[in-house]
Amino acid sequence: MGQRYSYVGTNLGYQRAWPFPDNREVSNAAPTTAERARPFALSTSPDTLWRVGVAGLTAIAAAFFFARLTVWPPHEDETLALFTSRGSVGELIRTVLGERGGAPLHFLFAWVITHTGGGLVELRLVSTVFAIASVPLIALLVARLADRTVALVATAIVVPSWMLLFHGIYGRMYSIFLFTATLSYLALLRALERRDRRSWILWGLAILACIATHPYGALVLASQGLYVLYARRFREAVPAFFVVALLAIPFWRSDTVLANRFDVGVGGGGTKLGSPFSIFKYLARVAGDFTVGWTPARAAVLLAAALGMAMLVRRNRAGAAFVACVLVTPFVFFAVTRIGSGFASPESRHLIFVLPFFATLLALPLVRLGRSPVGIALAAVIVLALGTGEVAWGLHNTRTLYVGEPQIRADGRTAASTWLASTSRPDDILFGYDPAYLGAWEQNHAFSNTVVPRADTKLALNVLYRAHKPLGRGIWVLDASDNNNFTPRLHIPRRFPRPASKFEARVFGPFLVIRSRKPTRTIREFLLQTQAVQLVGQSLLLGDSDINLLTVERALGLRGLDAAGAR
Repeated sequence: MGQRYSYVGTNLGYQRAWPFPDNREVSNAAPTTAERARPFALSTSPDTLWRVGVAGLTAIAAAFFFARLTVWPPHEDETLALFTSRGSVGELIRTVLGERGGAPLHFLFAWVITHTGGGLVELRLVSTVFAIASVPLIALLVARLADRTVALVATAIVVPSWMLLFHGIYGRMYSIFLFTATLSYLALLRALERRDRRSWILWGLAILACIATHPYGALVLASQGLYVLYARRFREAVPAFFVVALLAIPFWRSDTVLANRFDVGVGGGGTKLGSPFSIFKYLARVAGDFTVGWTPARAAVLLAAALGMAMLVRRNRAGAAFVACVLVTPFVFFAVTRIGSGFASPESRHLIFVLPFFATLLALPLVRLGRSPVGIALAAVIVLALGTGEVAWGLHNTRTLYVGEPQIRADGRTAASTWLASTSRPDDILFGYDPAYLGAWEQNHAFSNTVVPRADTKLALNVLYRAHKPLGRGIWVLDASDNNNFTPRLHIPRRFPRPASKFEARVFGPFLVIRSRKPTRTIREFLLQTQAVQLVGQSLLLGDSDINLLTVERALGLRGLDAAGAR
């Protein structure tokens, strides 16, 4: 007798499944485990396999995030977000939009956390949640640009990326930026396809959230506008873009404040990106941080991405144009922008919104390679090797995220925070957003909220001018284990600034906590004592002390400081 076969549809056509004989005997015996599994295997559709694959990759990322949530040591930028959010929401908006510049959405999350009894862990959970949610969103976006097989491979490339894993832990805005940017790209494709008002409203909300998350959200909007020009879809798109540009005016103004702080303007180049070659070099470094940053591996990755772009042009010209718009926009921006020599140097994280598109280009050649049984095995090996390389690059960049920090450092910070929490006064003046202050605040919510920024003279003086007079005691923390030091160490000697009679000093592992014995009273006296402390840091070869000393000396040299300090 012949045999009948059932068939399961796949993206590649049809494949023959389990054979069923014509003359099967009916049995009342309970089915075996294998027999019970066969109907499931036969009924498993490509949609189900796709969802299972994406869910599995998302679960892998989530497992890493929750396992490492508290392993990465607290950072001054996380302290800044929580301390800036301790006042009213009005004060927060005025500080972020009017003084510091930048986008407020992450600070609003931090405000909710500080006013509901949360702290560092809760701030990091925000990053974790958005990073986890970004994984399936990236899969959906790549599936729209290519297909689901490419999307699954691209997502497998994204999940072990240091760019995703680090920012899924780090309590800053970058995982929110990745999520909102990816969502806005998906929403734009949907709006261009459906051409209805509801879709454009959803896109508008997504892109506004992206702009409210990071100043480089403007690049996301610009890349989308460039694609609309390419697609010649002006009639329905122009009103939506106009409304977004209008509603985003507060963010544009805030971005101008930030640009003025960091000497960013129009004119091209500057001291950071002064030529097309330097821009290409920066973009190549970004590609390395997305995947593997060592030069040979990075060169191979860039060649594979170029091949992927050529393949995408042949199979989906509109999708290739969309990716090209995303890649070209940052280059044009840096080509026409003057970036000063301060802290405005663009970092890889600023282009995190490009990650899904770069992964798409890498996935295309791998999927093409997997058309044969031998090719499938080779492609799987390459994906595994690439993932291993990504983890290795993450270890190279932020080893502590993967293996934890030395116990003596963690214990020293905790001890310093406990001492500060138990001996502080509400009018103390803190210098810099040191993580030891964050630990002290988590133990004692009455801990001082007057923090003088350490790397911005204008902001530092603004804080001092607004602070209640006479000023209280100054507090400074020197960290011998910081990676910015010439030689990080886990121990620090007990040193006193001059004159020693004005200060008390305590050592906690690699941390030297210095506090003035009496209130500093005036702005000038606080700055002079800060100068004395930073000279101690210089003598110990602490990298940040050079920057801090420059900030203080600039402040001391400003006209009118003597009169202001006398008040």
